[in-house]
Amino acid sequence: MNKRDVVKQVLAGGRPAYVPWSFEFTVEAGQKLKDHFGDQLDDYLDNHIVKLGRGNRLSEQIAPDRYLDRFGVEWDRSRDKDIGTVCNCALPEPTLDGFNFPKASDLPYFGEMPDLIARRPDSFRMYNIGFSLYERAWSMRGLENLMMDFHDNPKFVDDLLNTIADFNIDQIQRAVEFDIDAVHFGDDWGQQRGLQMGRRQWMRFIYPVIKRMYAAVRNAGKYVSIHCCGDVDELFDDLIGIGVDCFNPFQPEVMDVFALMDQYRGKLTFHGGLSTQHTLPYGSREDVRREATRLLDAGAAGSYIFAPAHAVEGDVPIENMIEFIEVAKAQPGYQL
Repeated sequence: MNKRDVVKQVLAGGRPAYVPWSFEFTVEAGQKLKDHFGDQLDDYLDNHIVKLGRGNRLSEQIAPDRYLDRFGVEWDRSRDKDIGTVCNCALPEPTLDGFNFPKASDLPYFGEMPDLIARRPDSFRMYNIGFSLYERAWSMRGLENLMMDFHDNPKFVDDLLNTIADFNIDQIQRAVEFDIDAVHFGDDWGQQRGLQMGRRQWMRFIYPVIKRMYAAVRNAGKYVSIHCCGDVDELFDDLIGIGVDCFNPFQPEVMDVFALMDQYRGKLTFHGGLSTQHTLPYGSREDVRREATRLLDAGAAGSYIFAPAHAVEGDVPIENMIEFIEVAKAQPGYQL
């Protein structure tokens, strides 16, 4: 049984030989690890999931710390080196007239995929579509404008979201021509308490469009994985109903991760759970070990992939990073 098999076992609701893991790091945190481990870092991490595609954030540098993506959005990365902050309005008016969407056929991701898969043939293969709907919409229109459009220009919101979905479905249809296992959608709807737009607006605008996108993945026989930050557990039953198999980042600061593991085991796999807001940056190595061990013990019953709740930030001491990695690799059954 290889790493790909273990992840599939977990997603199917089975009890795995050990809890699989997949860790992500910001540029700054990743550099700390690279400085420490050098060219051996990937082997040391031994992540079980290989991410394919680049999350709809392909961009070109147009000035120092300034990047332009294919949707006409400019990003300032002077502080946030990974994503950045939006510094223009690609859609200043509530209309798509005259705006040319990129084409999935122009994306360079697909030419890279065979080599990435060949490098890690025993890993679970996941095609990544970041900023997959709501985030792409507000990055183009502006968050305040989009929130007002929910009320004042609902037809425009429908047009914008469905055009984004069409682009993503074209990506999906191209991605599933390769030997992949899942498609991963990134789209943050939550905040520390509740949904950004509220449940009524989420059901009106977001739900029918993600249902269509997820169906394209399910119809191809692949798993659906989503990333959604914030307090969104009120949506879990709705998401399961439209085909979601795996939820990330699973934040202990905003939800009871252990109660949810028990409640949804066999129905929804959770990926994450280790505190990135408190334990990793501010805790001791013993704190990290204790929390990681508790998560792995709970996840041993199935439907769980171990990881920090989000990409590890640069303020986390390298000792704490090494600690949770070592705890995962010390599981009985690993290195089958």
